[in-house]
Amino acid sequence: MSGPGSAAAAGPGGASAAGGYRALVVTASNRASAGVYPDKGGPLVAEGLTALGFAVEGPQVVPDGDPVEAALRAGVAAGYDVIVTTGGTGVSPTDGTPEATRRVIDREIPGIAEAIRAEGRDTVPTAALSRGLAGTVEGTLVVNLPGSTGGVRDGLAVLGRLLVHAVDQMRGGDHPRPGSPS
Repeated sequence: MSGPGSAAAAGPGGASAAGGYRALVVTASNRASAGVYPDKGGPLVAEGLTALGFAVEGPQVVPDGDPVEAALRAGVAAGYDVIVTTGGTGVSPTDGTPEATRRVIDREIPGIAEAIRAEGRDTVPTAALSRGLAGTVEGTLVVNLPGSTGGVRDGLAVLGRLLVHAVDQMRGGDHPRPGSPS
């Protein structure tokens, strides 16, 4: 049986996942891209998405701002189901991931970003300072996660509950109803 959600789909470099789900991870960090310190968030995102059944490319580590937009546009053009960014969502003058994302997405999905902020807010009140966005463009879901490893873990907890369903819906899947035949 083949079709959305069941056939393996080859991604860049021949990567595939059982459900055919493909994801790109982009780390937005001026310092990590310059080699000042290693990227810690991107590998966590990649590991989390792999555990959800996605064939994952990246993390691609880019400076914040326009390079993030370029990476998002390239990922959309490559046909990824999901692009998850980490970093650049705070309030510092160099944090520009939400602005780069807003220039790319067509439809915002505020509930995802709100849920990610809410996930960590009780234990880390500064989670409310994240300006991350989520939205869709040309069949790709783009989600911004914070750059901290705790923020990434909180974001992955939220994405673990809804990401596959969101991709299935974007592919035209129907909403299953309790008690009705599938």
